[in-house]
Amino acid sequence: MANSSFIFLLFILLFNGTIVVYAFTGTYGINYGKISDNIPSPEDVLTLLRTNKIKNIRIYDADHRVLKAFSSSGIEISVCIPNELLRDISMNGSIALEWIKVNLQPFLPDTSIRGIAVGNEILGGDIGISEALVPAVKSVYRALRRLRLADLIEVSTPHSEAVFSSTYPPSNGTFKESMMPYLGPLLHFFNRIGSPFYINAYPFLAYKFDPSHIDINYALFQPNKGIVDPKTKLHYDNMFDAMVDATYVALEKLGYKKMPVIVSETGWASKGDDNEAGANPKNARTYNFNLHKRLMLKKGTPYRPKMVAKGYVFALFNENLKPGPTSERNFGLFKADGSIAYDIGFKGLVPSSASSKDFVLQGRFRSSQFLIILACVTILIFFIEL
Repeated sequence: MANSSFIFLLFILLFNGTIVVYAFTGTYGINYGKISDNIPSPEDVLTLLRTNKIKNIRIYDADHRVLKAFSSSGIEISVCIPNELLRDISMNGSIALEWIKVNLQPFLPDTSIRGIAVGNEILGGDIGISEALVPAVKSVYRALRRLRLADLIEVSTPHSEAVFSSTYPPSNGTFKESMMPYLGPLLHFFNRIGSPFYINAYPFLAYKFDPSHIDINYALFQPNKGIVDPKTKLHYDNMFDAMVDATYVALEKLGYKKMPVIVSETGWASKGDDNEAGANPKNARTYNFNLHKRLMLKKGTPYRPKMVAKGYVFALFNENLKPGPTSERNFGLFKADGSIAYDIGFKGLVPSSASSKDFVLQGRFRSSQFLIILACVTILIFFIEL
């Protein structure tokens, strides 16, 4: 694995043309958040991902333990530069260079680091950081070019729905005018280097804030009458596709018709506060089961049928130290002990009440079990020979 990765890296270093690199080569990935004090080790997480054939992940930092554990795994990773570093990076390109040298280079090419997210949900928040976003993105890209890694690692930044003034119906998709001083130059640069537009799209949040006007079945990919966009006459039977197409429309209005859209976060909480409508295990299981099924079809959306829909589910684990409402700590497909939170066809590290049949033994237990069986067989052979 390491040799083939080296040959691939050598090839792109010697290639003088412009290569468009994408961090996400599959259609279904998972966000691996770690705001918790009780989740499995990176080594056990690797076992979990391999068992469930997950090949794309996003992490919200550049944790060296994770990058080391995932060496030679073939799993493609997108790392993240924390929001608090953006101002410094925007003003000093050497900081971006040093960050990459310290946090990424030591793990290449064995660990498949394929993307850098420059911050997370920057636009729509602190104005100071919003102003730093484009210069920071350019600094990171220049640093990658200087290190001859720009053709291996994609540069991007995920956005929340706060960047839109309208998303309904999809043909009405429009970015906020107040975002354009930052979003305009960012899109221009991403279009030049071939980066996709990443959006965090949560039908759960839309439903939570307006349950009386949104059909829960429409939000959950369940059978429903759907909506017909009055302008395009396209029919939508789920909110996920509608959110993605609203993004495509908004981009097209600015002249970026060919820019790919990737959903960097989407998911459904299995538990919430009293005022968080729809947050329960049944809905979380339904949404995530249907989301996985929909993305594995490898098909486009009504507005962009030839652009295969891609998305990262949020999140791998329930994270017990996340601040905010109860839902924030209950988006995981897996519980902190590695068991499944609900059954969508995945296997956990340990048995779960959600499914007593589907689980993977942890490495230490599996090794111990093997040694016990080996000892028993040895003793049995000894007595037979007697």
